[in-house]
Amino acid sequence: MPTALKLSGLVALLAAGALVAIAIPAGGRAAEQTTTEITTETTTAPGSTVATTATVQQTTTRRVFVTTSATSTTSSDNGTPAWVWALLGVLAVALVVLIVLLARRGGGGVPAEERRQRLDGAVATWAAQGWALENQTADSAVLRRGGELMLVSIDQAGHVSTRPLPNQ
Repeated sequence: MPTALKLSGLVALLAAGALVAIAIPAGGRAAEQTTTEITTETTTAPGSTVATTATVQQTTTRRVFVTTSATSTTSSDNGTPAWVWALLGVLAVALVVLIVLLARRGGGGVPAEERRQRLDGAVATWAAQGWALENQTADSAVLRRGGELMLVSIDQAGHVSTRPLPNQ
């Protein structure tokens, strides 16, 4: 899988996690409360001797937001659900894995001089075990012991590998 695709997938995952963390309200849920106000009005017509009284009843509904979280200051719970912490933990682990993968792939390999020194060191180790150098190039060497042939090679990342060659 291409690195750019992996990186863009991780960025999308991190962005989704951030959006979820932001979308979670800090307080409790809102509760709806209904109040009823009764207003009584008395009116008297001017210049009359008889008082007329009218009663008007009016109902008003208001939304009052009441938080349902605990008000105790001794509690260590900050209101964040456990699944949010689990999601943040998973995202943190994913970020560490991405950094490790990019660190391994980054850099473009080992310089040619260092690869040559590593190859020479590997050949010297095999020579100490009784193998003789038959042929050597910049990135490989052929060793012989009796009728056996061994190829010692080094890749661009600096990893030394050996494999037996068929007898000639």
